[in-house]
Amino acid sequence: MENYGPFLALLASALLVGFVSVILAFVWVFHYREGLSWDGGAGEFNWHPVLVVTGFVFIQGIAIIVYRLPWTWKCSKLLMKFIHAGLNTVAMILAIVSMVAAFEYHNAQKIPNMYSLHSWIGLTALIFYCLQLFFGFAVFLLPFAPVHLRALLMPIHVYSGLTIFATVIATALMGITEKLLFSLRDPAYSSSPPEATFVNCLGLLLVVFGLLILWMASRPHWKRPPEENTKVLRSIGGTAEGTEVESTMTSSSNADKSDLKINTEAARKQNLKFDESGQRSTM
Repeated sequence: MENYGPFLALLASALLVGFVSVILAFVWVFHYREGLSWDGGAGEFNWHPVLVVTGFVFIQGIAIIVYRLPWTWKCSKLLMKFIHAGLNTVAMILAIVSMVAAFEYHNAQKIPNMYSLHSWIGLTALIFYCLQLFFGFAVFLLPFAPVHLRALLMPIHVYSGLTIFATVIATALMGITEKLLFSLRDPAYSSSPPEATFVNCLGLLLVVFGLLILWMASRPHWKRPPEENTKVLRSIGGTAEGTEVESTMTSSSNADKSDLKINTEAARKQNLKFDESGQRSTM
């Protein structure tokens, strides 16, 4: 890998920033808010920011760069596809649960739903994320899509994934700001109380994490080398990644030819022996 050292530094930074962001989200709801519960109260709503930061931001970010990890390049492409899809599935489930928590809290407290820009963009991002996962599974993981269709849709798949990720982070920033504006009364958010400063720092970490992930995912020299993408059987993947099958078939064909040569040579020698024996008997 080119610039292996900088990549490891960025990766370590992204993991650290993302992990700290998750910890800060838990500290926020347990130290400054009402903790976590599932009873229609404020504790149920607190699942919303915790699960968004954990799943929709952190886990989704890791899923984006999992192909870029150089120590995974020896693994089969099919295995990496399952890991990529699995991480995104976990992120989707956590995002859906976070949305359910917000809706149930609003309904229990008689608060209107879907009135803010945060809720509009957040629900839109979740819908497109689910569609992205569904079409990614159908086109790139199942063996039915033809090669030319995968090649056509791959740039769209990558672009839409990065766009959704950036949108999720922007929506999270709107959400935590909205929560502070509604919750902080005395002192108000404008007075910069400790909770406001704490959550603002969480927002900054989310921005830094997003920038690190997007940078690593957009560098072409950190992309998984094409020559390593030869681990998936064509009967499973249906793409150019099935060159292993071709090499196996070629090796098998060569082995058959070698066996045929050996058998032919042995038969020729046996015939020579018979001819020599016949000549001796006639002499």
